[in-house]
Amino acid sequence: MSVAALAPEIIHNPENREFPEFDLERLLGTVFDPTEGCHCCILIDLDDVSLMEGYGFLDAEGHEVQKKAYEEFYLGLKDGGLSALGMTGGDMFAFRMTHGSNLDMQDDCYDVAGDVLSLDEDIYPDYDLILCISTFSATAPLTAKCKEFGFRGATMHNLNDVILNSGLAVNYDEVSADAEKLRLAMTGADSVEIDFALEDGRVLTAWLGLDNQEAQKSHGLCKGHQPDVANLPAGEVYFVPVDANGQFPMKYEDGTLGVLDVENRSIVRSTLIEGDQGTIDAHNERLADDPMTGTLGELGFGTQVLPVSGADIQDEKVLGTCHLATGRDDHLGGDIVPDMFKKHENSTHDDILFAPHKTPNFNISQVRMKRGNREEILIENFRASEYLLNALRS
Repeated sequence: MSVAALAPEIIHNPENREFPEFDLERLLGTVFDPTEGCHCCILIDLDDVSLMEGYGFLDAEGHEVQKKAYEEFYLGLKDGGLSALGMTGGDMFAFRMTHGSNLDMQDDCYDVAGDVLSLDEDIYPDYDLILCISTFSATAPLTAKCKEFGFRGATMHNLNDVILNSGLAVNYDEVSADAEKLRLAMTGADSVEIDFALEDGRVLTAWLGLDNQEAQKSHGLCKGHQPDVANLPAGEVYFVPVDANGQFPMKYEDGTLGVLDVENRSIVRSTLIEGDQGTIDAHNERLADDPMTGTLGELGFGTQVLPVSGADIQDEKVLGTCHLATGRDDHLGGDIVPDMFKKHENSTHDDILFAPHKTPNFNISQVRMKRGNREEILIENFRASEYLLNALRS
């Protein structure tokens, strides 16, 4: 069901939305049409790759994402999904966990027999559809590899039951149509300003220069035969900033809150609001050691009505939220590539999500878009504006 067909109380309270049951055949058939004749495989990441032998990770503690990949995708394909979709294969392989969002993967991978294979020599050239279900996102490296080897694929990191039963249960033809309506409502923007209201009464403003660029969408469809990789769950309109200045708040993983100063598209310093000064100091040391880690590579807006999953891969797709990202953006059409970083492990693409459940210590009071001689409000108090809702109804 498209967003426009949902009642307003559902749009603003997505936890109350009902979803159809997850259907693997429907998902893959919609995303990858046509699937007939495609040879497919599943990639997972493991810290201890020896656990791929005999599917040893199934009996090991943890590995929730990898177990979901086996139970829902591997078994789903083997138990009739392959034949129903006209596909072959369904094999599963493991690669070494990267421990960073969108870091390039090592080439060695492992099959169920424990044999060592090469991604470049044995996997990418041999499979038409590659499903990567991992702990850390592999969208950027697989986007580069699909252009080199010609496959299609999907990345689904941090998979959990909420995502399976909501973000992966929706109709992606409808998700794509909604994303396109919102893309058209924002494309060609000159700039976007975001106001952040802090608990202490301050309002921080971040300005992002977009230079009239064509907005892009993550809409979940890889139809046809052109090499491409979908990031699922999808449902996002995004830009690659060409400039940025101002300030925005940051909630670190340990709960520490800081104010980030942005100059010339890059975060240049962090200042403590509350929490651990050591966390702030560590961030500032990282920025000083490798300034590319602070470069803003993305501004994104959610387009779907989805419940909170606890994983940013879904939660950043929720209508009324927005996110920034630092680091590499070559997979988004940007100019920040891994070679520009001082160390390989620094060349991540890290999302910074602003959403009520994620950042309850501050509010997005308003997001404004300037396009030509017009200014449009996009978000107020974590709710999509009438301008965006009207675009969805068009």
